Amino acid sequence: MKTLKDFNFKNKKAIIRVDFNVPLDENFNVTDATRIEAAKPTIDAILAQGGSVILMSHLGRPKGVEEKYSLKHILKTASDILGVPVQFASDCVGEVAKDAAANLKPGEVLLLENLRFHVEEEAGDVAFAKELASLGDIYVNDAFGTAHRAHASTTIIAQFFPNEKCFGTLLAKEIESLNKVLKNSEKPVTAVLGGSKVSSKITVIENILDKVDHMIIGGGMTFTFIKAQGGKVGDSICEDDKLELALEILRLAKEKGVQIHIPVDVIAADDFSNTANTQVVDVYAIPDGWQGLDAGPKSLANFEKVIMESKTILWNGPLGVFEMESFATGTIALGEFIAASTANGAFSLVGGGDSVAAVKQFGFEDKMSYVSTGGGAMLEMLEGRVLPGIAAILD
Repeated sequence: MKTLKDFNFKNKKAIIRVDFNVPLDENFNVTDATRIEAAKPTIDAILAQGGSVILMSHLGRPKGVEEKYSLKHILKTASDILGVPVQFASDCVGEVAKDAAANLKPGEVLLLENLRFHVEEEAGDVAFAKELASLGDIYVNDAFGTAHRAHASTTIIAQFFPNEKCFGTLLAKEIESLNKVLKNSEKPVTAVLGGSKVSSKITVIENILDKVDHMIIGGGMTFTFIKAQGGKVGDSICEDDKLELALEILRLAKEKGVQIHIPVDVIAADDFSNTANTQVVDVYAIPDGWQGLDAGPKSLANFEKVIMESKTILWNGPLGVFEMESFATGTIALGEFIAASTANGAFSLVGGGDSVAAVKQFGFEDKMSYVSTGGGAMLEMLEGRVLPGIAAILD
């Protein structure tokens, strides 16, 4: 796996695919700069060697050129974070981009305009990729969030750098962390899968059953498994067309010696609302008109025991509707258990939109071994797929 360490960037122009798809408010201020901060180590390392940096990214889902999706809005934030004035090219290809790249001096940073202002980017157009490639000497992919897309800037461009391409610090760390769970894990390994639907996690479950010792199933998925086993789930979310699948997963797990842990009690509510009436009920006997919205106290005690005995932990998906304070207890407790286990020497990897949001919201970010930056990309790697953006560098 080629990384920054394999190259000398002195007097070289590195063209880097970053993921600066950051949220902006109505006045175009960056409201969460995590993704820009995540790219800083790669950029710093190249500048420190006397190289220059050309950054390319998308922002949002524009239909053609749309002012509100211009990357010029993030210039000030990027300059502040990187500690150098970031120059801007009002296009990512053509004379504007060529001139800006040609005039770039060692130690300088150039940001190209939104790649998705051109339909060729998402189409994976070879001529467009070649034009992007002509701007730099070495191609660096540091955008894990888009590594599962075969776009011009994430995948196709790599063919124009047969030997001059590598992973940035962030992407290398993502791959390393996932491999630590999927390939080089210390046992016992526990996967915590939450979220609302079995259908969205089925491929992940199938792929990781061979790699884990314990699987904790929480969130809305719980009720499909409970109903499949003859339980009464009241008005809880449930995928009736996936009951057979749930039983098949339980059968497969048993066959492979994987222990499945499902909540035994839940916090049930008489309405999907933070102010609803609540009661703790047996997960197999949720009354009609009530719905399970969080894991109950007995379930949490069971999960704590499993997690404290684990050496490798993967967390993907919350245990309840943590966005509502009344149903955040389970997800917060889970975060506390994983943080404590990590402090005891376990390796913990958190990934997937909702769990990352929960970890940030409740202040667990620095207490986990690694928090992934790419939801869709991480899920696809957990499903056992080879991501095109990663394959292009390894090729």
